[in-house]
Amino acid sequence: MKTLLCIDDDLGIQKQLKWSLSDYEVVFADNRTSALQQVRRYEPAVVTLDLGLPPDPTNASEGLACLNEILQAYPETKVIVITGSTDTEHALQAVALGAYDYYQKPIDVDVLNIIISRAFKLSELEAENKALRSSNLKTQDIIGNSEQILKACRMVEKIAPTEITTLLLGESGTGKEVFARSIHKQSPRAERPFVAINCASIPDNLLESELFGYEKGAFTGAHKTTLGKIETANGGTLMLDEIGDMPLPLQAKMLRFLQERVIERVGGRHEIEVDVRVICATHRNLAEMVSEGSFREDLYYRVSEITLNIPPLRARGQDIIVIAKSLLHRFNVDFNTNIQGFTEDAITAMLAHRWPGNIRELQNKLKSAVILADGKYISAEDLGLAANEDLPKLPTLRKVREQAETQAIRLAYNFANGNLSKTSDLLGVTRPTLYSLIDKYKMLDLRPVDADDDKISADI
Repeated sequence: MKTLLCIDDDLGIQKQLKWSLSDYEVVFADNRTSALQQVRRYEPAVVTLDLGLPPDPTNASEGLACLNEILQAYPETKVIVITGSTDTEHALQAVALGAYDYYQKPIDVDVLNIIISRAFKLSELEAENKALRSSNLKTQDIIGNSEQILKACRMVEKIAPTEITTLLLGESGTGKEVFARSIHKQSPRAERPFVAINCASIPDNLLESELFGYEKGAFTGAHKTTLGKIETANGGTLMLDEIGDMPLPLQAKMLRFLQERVIERVGGRHEIEVDVRVICATHRNLAEMVSEGSFREDLYYRVSEITLNIPPLRARGQDIIVIAKSLLHRFNVDFNTNIQGFTEDAITAMLAHRWPGNIRELQNKLKSAVILADGKYISAEDLGLAANEDLPKLPTLRKVREQAETQAIRLAYNFANGNLSKTSDLLGVTRPTLYSLIDKYKMLDLRPVDADDDKISADI
């Protein structure tokens, strides 16, 4: 059941709400202090708040202060304020502070039920919308929901609207170009060209002309003036992939382009202005290359105004299966096949494999498996992986919960300077619950001598 917190010091109102709002688990508070404790304990999505709270129920200042503190701590909470029949001024003031709605006494339970139901519905929609945003709808080419990849996607969203030169670092096959394209798609240059060039795939003597272009007659075979990749990307985004493999002599010319945003074609005699956003990528350690003298230090600082580290596939946990399912769907369309999924041993083997080739290796294995599989499900054998590879040893949920709760209790205990009442308030639990947890996890150094007496009195 959904938890509804009702803040009201009138016992009659509390009883009325308790029995009439039977669709919810209704909890109560009768003053500002207990209200904040209940909010921390239950984190309710919806709260009703009578502005007339003690010590002076005739003055709305205590209720408004309570509203303000709730919204400061939990800004997404929907607070419905309840006021006297003529107190429109304070009701509007509460809405201005961030209250979801207001309702004036006397209470009509049917009407209040509708308001509360709408508040819960809005809260659910906002939570769903937040979940969708965190699932990378803007970066839909980037598949996965692991913490590492979500962090990288949030960086993409912040980087994209700017013109900052970005350096993407990651092993080969991790999807650096996918990230670069995602930055471009979310930038103001999205409608302009995205041009990528791999500095490692072009011979050193040709790379300069590929980047900067050349004039007619600049060298043997130059029968016409040809634009380079930089000019082709004018107005858009240029990706310099594997910039760590760029020859040292060409690095000086690249540095000048990045600083001045002008180029000279090979064989040319005049400068050409270009408006290009630059994204660089490499699997190499540029800092080490700088110390070794194989990469210019000034160029390194120019291309790494901001650095985005892309995690390897083996560090992304269940993302491996998410990506595999997405690729399977794509390959079914490409090859007109109808593979329905993966066997249990295939999933186990994929999670256990180290994936030295990252996503590129996963693509290759899946592509061949889709073509060669005899059944409706891909097995570990179809993938060319050992079926007896074991999953990494995972902690049980019980162990994870124990570690998390123990750490939280000790942190709150230290923050409360050893006061167990304050510790329980900080943790959002009752003192008996706190004592039970201390006993359960044998945290004897936190248990007071008279804990049993306190527990009994608290229960009463």
